[in-house]
Amino acid sequence: GKLGRYPPWPGKIVNPPKDLKKPRGKKCFFVKFFGTEDHAWIKVEQLKPYHPHKEEMIKINKGKRFQQAVDAVEEFLRKTKGKDQASSHNSTEEKNRRNSSEERGKQSAGEEKRKASLSEGKVKKGTGEGKKRVSSVSSERGSKSPLKRAQDQSPRKRGRPPKDEKDLTVPESSTVKRVMTGTVAGFKWPPSVSEPLKDSDPHFHHFLLSQTEKPAVCYQAITKKLKVCEEETGSTSIQAADSTAVNGSITPTDKKIGFLGLGLMGSGIVSNLLKMGHTVTVWNRTAEKCDLFIQEGARLGRTPAEVVSTCDITFACVSDPKAAKDLVLGPSGVLQGIRPGKCYVDMSTVDADTVTELAQVIVSRGGRFLEAPVSGNQQLSNDGMLVILAAGDRGLYEDCSSCFQAMGKTSFFLGEVGNAAKMMLIVNMVQGSFMATIAEGLTLAQVTGQSQQTLLDILNQGQLASIFLDQKCQNILQGNFKPDFYLKYIQKDLRLAIALGDSVNHPTPMAAAANEVYKRAKALDQSDNDMSAVYRAYIH
Repeated sequence: GKLGRYPPWPGKIVNPPKDLKKPRGKKCFFVKFFGTEDHAWIKVEQLKPYHPHKEEMIKINKGKRFQQAVDAVEEFLRKTKGKDQASSHNSTEEKNRRNSSEERGKQSAGEEKRKASLSEGKVKKGTGEGKKRVSSVSSERGSKSPLKRAQDQSPRKRGRPPKDEKDLTVPESSTVKRVMTGTVAGFKWPPSVSEPLKDSDPHFHHFLLSQTEKPAVCYQAITKKLKVCEEETGSTSIQAADSTAVNGSITPTDKKIGFLGLGLMGSGIVSNLLKMGHTVTVWNRTAEKCDLFIQEGARLGRTPAEVVSTCDITFACVSDPKAAKDLVLGPSGVLQGIRPGKCYVDMSTVDADTVTELAQVIVSRGGRFLEAPVSGNQQLSNDGMLVILAAGDRGLYEDCSSCFQAMGKTSFFLGEVGNAAKMMLIVNMVQGSFMATIAEGLTLAQVTGQSQQTLLDILNQGQLASIFLDQKCQNILQGNFKPDFYLKYIQKDLRLAIALGDSVNHPTPMAAAANEVYKRAKALDQSDNDMSAVYRAYIH
């Protein structure tokens, strides 16, 4: 199944093997899953109480394996309760435990085995109150080396839900201290893009980069609804404050939003902007792509210039530097609609020279400019879980807050125009090179008589285990190259990253080698397939 479509799943915290160290920089527990007997490291904020959600979870999941897991939980509870009754343990911790969680089952807080569960994606948000963010950054004792066996994104096996990096909440009654020391039980929740986010969405992180002479990065809160939390590591992360909208959803900006470009990424972004209540006017080079969004409530713009002139903030997400320039400078282009106060946000992945040139012409007409390329793919775009890298007009970045919360899980403000373009190219350079290496390994396994599936299983058990690795290998094993990220665009990003290296005389031999493989894949007519189709460049 697709990531995020798994049912809630119960588990309990156990002591890890002595030779297995915690992941670095994360508050984690080692969890054993009921019914499957699998194990994995799970972040502290991915815990959700068992008893308050038990009945609801049983209703929505009729699976036999799930019922067996619940039966295993109940058996464990009966045994633990029996031990508690035989015990005369009267510590302060025991009293506190009874006062705060008697209705959720009576278990000894001193038990080494504690219940836990996973949460993935956006947790259920029936109410906007009574929830707190739990810090996701900490320094762990003795965690100076990566895991030997298990990672947060450990391999998915039948009967066990996947893990990922999304930030989650735990009920207010379960404080950080309680999660770390008390008895916890719970379920994993599947995400739903249709569920509203919070006003200052606790799953959404803003990071604001202040360029200083100090090597340390400074982050500052950008809205009244955000606060800075100092972590043990000495760095800071910005987290949602406790105050949220009464209905638990973000408050969309009252500014009129325009959106130019309805490709793989733009389509998901616009859909999420509309779902969160934004007023959106859309334009696309091929007009028929607009029809679906008109039905969802969007307005239709006849030209880019018309969209910019009728909207307060106009976003654009197009394919490459040439398309980005044509959109702004061409006939009936963005520039013709710019007048003082108009805002333009370019989300295309382009080179720093291009975005700097566009910023200059927009600002010269009195407009405000922000570059905001996104890291992700079609699935993440549809799910509203993109990572946004922004630079340029800081005030405009703040004005885009509700839009970024609707379309993404995290945004970074990186300072002056050009910084986001450079960072985005470096990120995609790493991703593109890794994809080519995956394809190279799978084909080498095949020609040397090794099982490709076994190679994937081995990689998924090791330190490289990730959602990206698993999904792309599955694409290759199934021969399914439906685009999630066009191959032609990752090749474009590698080309631009190599040029970035050239501009500062920095060697990029790995990217250069990967680029040649993607160019061969393009020659084999794989441009409009997913980047994983680079695999076909290796087939003799």
